[in-house]
Amino acid sequence: QEQLVESGGGSVQTGGSLRLSCAGSGYQLFLSYCMGWFRQAPGKEREWVARIARNGVNTFYADSVKGRFTISRDNAKAMLYLQMNSLKPEDSGMYYCAATPSIGNPTCTKSAPPRDWGQGTQVTVSS
Repeated sequence: QEQLVESGGGSVQTGGSLRLSCAGSGYQLFLSYCMGWFRQAPGKEREWVARIARNGVNTFYADSVKGRFTISRDNAKAMLYLQMNSLKPEDSGMYYCAATPSIGNPTCTKSAPPRDWGQGTQVTVSS
């Protein structure tokens, strides 16, 4: 059974950095999935943060994090990462790793609903 487990969350001050990791297990072919990060702040809806193509070359970001966050993946290790720099209080929330089958979306250009979700890791940015 496929499973995603996030780690690396924590508390930092404004301007600080964190690196989130997501470990995939049970995936026969991790590289066949579009991978992404989402986040949810208290009282708000879950929002998309970043997405990465199967080959790890093409990346896509929400405008709110563009230039500050970097998504990457290591298919050999079935790992997904999110490097977060210049963090702001509005970046606080629960961060989720997500896997979306790439069928019909081989370059991961389209935003499709994820099939698998991790349990989340908390990020808190204080001013």
